[in-house]
Amino acid sequence: MKLLKSIGLFIAMMAMVPAVVLAQKPKGKDQLVTIETPQGEIKLVLFDDTPKHKENFLKLAREGFYDGTTFHRVIDGFMIQGGDPNTKDEDPYNDGQGSLGYTVPAEIKPTHKHVRGAVAAARQDDRINPERASSASQFYIVENHNGTPMLDNVYTVFGQVVDGLDVIDKIAEQPTGGRDRPLSDIEMKVTVEDVKKKKIAKKYDYNYNTQTLEKE
Repeated sequence: MKLLKSIGLFIAMMAMVPAVVLAQKPKGKDQLVTIETPQGEIKLVLFDDTPKHKENFLKLAREGFYDGTTFHRVIDGFMIQGGDPNTKDEDPYNDGQGSLGYTVPAEIKPTHKHVRGAVAAARQDDRINPERASSASQFYIVENHNGTPMLDNVYTVFGQVVDGLDVIDKIAEQPTGGRDRPLSDIEMKVTVEDVKKKKIAKKYDYNYNTQTLEKE
């Protein structure tokens, strides 16, 4: 009888373990990135396990590089892309062709999927870029509500939008011309704020264990 009670107690305790683990609050601070656009604000966090991309993006954002760049390529039902330095000049025909003169080594992780709101780095085609190194500044955000799994394990996903998914939809819906360029410039201003991880997790229903939103 005692043995059965001990087994029952053990099973009950084991059943509680996942709940305890999930209940643990993330510790420390993270960088909450805000992208201001005419359509509203997009807030995102960057992944610690893609450190080169995170460090590079935060450096550019803090230096003000992204301010005044645009989302120069938007495809409704797919994604929105921005961060090209060429979008700051007066020539709309060179948008998407800009470079900062360096690339970021690929940090492609099988666990990072192209889900809705995933933030990933643009890059040149495999034929001239077999290492799949990322553009230093150009990035895209997945707009498709079902994700874009055909891009998994091909591009580096290095962050996740935690708020403003509706803003991404609004941007993707903007009228476009040739090369999917919006007819009206969609300029961005990017700021970075240090925020406690537990505050981000609670406010935006973001799970740091799975690096996903609990609900959309």
